Amino acid sequence: MISIAGRPIGPGHPPYVVAEMSGNHNGSLERALAIVDAVAEAGAHALKLQTYTPDTLTIDCDAPAFRIGDGHELWGGETLYRLYERAHTPWEWHEPIFERARERGLAAFSAPFDPTAVELLEKLDVPAYKIASSEIVDLPLIRLAAATGKPLIISTGMATTGEIEAAVAAAREAGCTRLAVLSCTASYPAAPSESNLRALPLLSTLTGEVVGLSDHTPGLGAALAAVALGACLIEKHVTLSRADGGVDAAFSLEPAELAALVVESERAWRSLGEARIGPRPSEREGLRFRRSLYVVRDVLAGEQVTARNVRSIRPAGGLPPEAAAEVMGRRFTRDVPFGTPLTWDLI
Repeated sequence: MISIAGRPIGPGHPPYVVAEMSGNHNGSLERALAIVDAVAEAGAHALKLQTYTPDTLTIDCDAPAFRIGDGHELWGGETLYRLYERAHTPWEWHEPIFERARERGLAAFSAPFDPTAVELLEKLDVPAYKIASSEIVDLPLIRLAAATGKPLIISTGMATTGEIEAAVAAAREAGCTRLAVLSCTASYPAAPSESNLRALPLLSTLTGEVVGLSDHTPGLGAALAAVALGACLIEKHVTLSRADGGVDAAFSLEPAELAALVVESERAWRSLGEARIGPRPSEREGLRFRRSLYVVRDVLAGEQVTARNVRSIRPAGGLPPEAAAEVMGRRFTRDVPFGTPLTWDLI
């Protein structure tokens, strides 16, 4: 188990829902603050940003290596620099966004992409750090974030088991004692068929840490399935409205969907219960209304048992329905009133 801002996260607790703003502010601080309010009203537990500038991630170069492939569904042909220019959250916005989040009862943290981002976030006293999937191979960055002593969340999109083990080892070596590792498909949007959620128990075994899902698929299905497979933390991108557009809008939840995720993920977690088969405490009353054999007409001693005077009905209390073939044709030993459960001593 780990905790962020006092909220425990682990198998014994309801899923922790993180709303990722990313570039869905569409270049407007006012919209960013409105997203914070919507996230809080939806009941999510945390708000997450990404802390970078185009220049901390790449260079302004138009060479083919710096362009997203033409076939990309959302950003085809765009240079990395121009995409990050559109999508980044200005550093001067972080403080008002985090302050609004705290006022609304949200934990607020970010994914740093270089040492200057960690420096900024430390000044803002974030309660946790996230390492994005592409940065899982940046072991110096992982060590730097881990050395702060804050909880660390690592996304594993695109990573091999060796890369995951190296990232986890780097975090631990730098002093991280509160670590969560997220399954992730680092495509935008991601196809549900590529989520491979059955690997969540493997990820848990491999790392020995709390596991979760950073989900870029449409809707709620993958996230809820992940809870059933052990995910303790769910991260989803959030926007005010997909119709408003934006770099991440196509695979982001709207506020009502986020609220549904919060409710349904906890409901899914509670439904897991125990690995036990048998009647539940709440079913005790229902057991009274199983079918059994009853005398359904007043009968006299010596009268024959027939399908007209004995039937399988609700409630329980009489012989099991399977006994019907064995009792038919026998004789009643005494007078029996209508509504009496049939027992062996009556025939």
